[in-house]
Amino acid sequence: MRSLLLRARAKIRDAAKTIGDGMVGAATIILLRTARYFDPIKTADFLGRATRLIGPLTREQKIGRANLVAAFPEKSPEEIETILSGVWDNLGRLGAEFAHLDHVWEHDPAFPEKSRIEIPPRTHELFAKLRLQEKPALVFAAHIGNWELPAVAAAAHGLDAAILFRRPNSASANRIIEEMRAVKMGTLIPAGRDAPLKMAEALRKGQHVAMLVDQYFTNGIEVTFFGRKTKANPTLARLLRQIECPIYGVRVVRLPNHRFRAEISEEVEPVRNASGQIDVQQTMQAITSVVEGWIREYPDQWLWLHRRWR
Repeated sequence: MRSLLLRARAKIRDAAKTIGDGMVGAATIILLRTARYFDPIKTADFLGRATRLIGPLTREQKIGRANLVAAFPEKSPEEIETILSGVWDNLGRLGAEFAHLDHVWEHDPAFPEKSRIEIPPRTHELFAKLRLQEKPALVFAAHIGNWELPAVAAAAHGLDAAILFRRPNSASANRIIEEMRAVKMGTLIPAGRDAPLKMAEALRKGQHVAMLVDQYFTNGIEVTFFGRKTKANPTLARLLRQIECPIYGVRVVRLPNHRFRAEISEEVEPVRNASGQIDVQQTMQAITSVVEGWIREYPDQWLWLHRRWR
């Protein structure tokens, strides 16, 4: 009898999850498709205000506050709340911009002052080096500013890149999200067991390979982030052991008046052990330190709402 009850409960949970995922997927499709009919800047303003109001009512608000207090013990409660408000604003704007991914990237080198995207001269130099060099590169990014735009920038400016991404839990939401990403993002590699093999294959073909590196990874390696131990995904450094190539970071941060600045970091030197082999842990620490520097500069644009430390 007990086993029958347990199986029945499991079936109910599975059914509820399926229904829940379906509802989330349907809502995502409606929101994204509806948003495309409205002005992208006005929609971003509206969703930014909406998430600033709704976000503090969720459990993620407590997670974000605890993360910020631990990372910035010197900041006052008022400063922490101001940063959190900016985090929610950034998230809402990102959602609106995602619906318009195919035309958010507006950069005209002939008239940079009129462009929505600002690109510093050094980033122009580094991008030209990336595009023209014979060997591929590994590129890391973080959940800061608009983290969808670096992939859009690569495709828009002729950089052959393969991007690792995580599928949403909802299959129906995933379909429309992949459709939108595929418009302007080059090759997409879904996260999974075979992802490292596909990423290595892309590198061997000469494609640049990019991935986000700033979330907690259960089976990862230990790194220090804001003075606290956490676990990072070692995939990028392990790929470097197989195929040695340059490492760069990329970010697209928000500026006033609905503009962005796209930046490529200087080349990050990998760390080697005594035998000259790539030290995976220390190389990921070097990359994590670059990301920490980005966040310290723009704390209100990073996604503090997940459990980065556990």
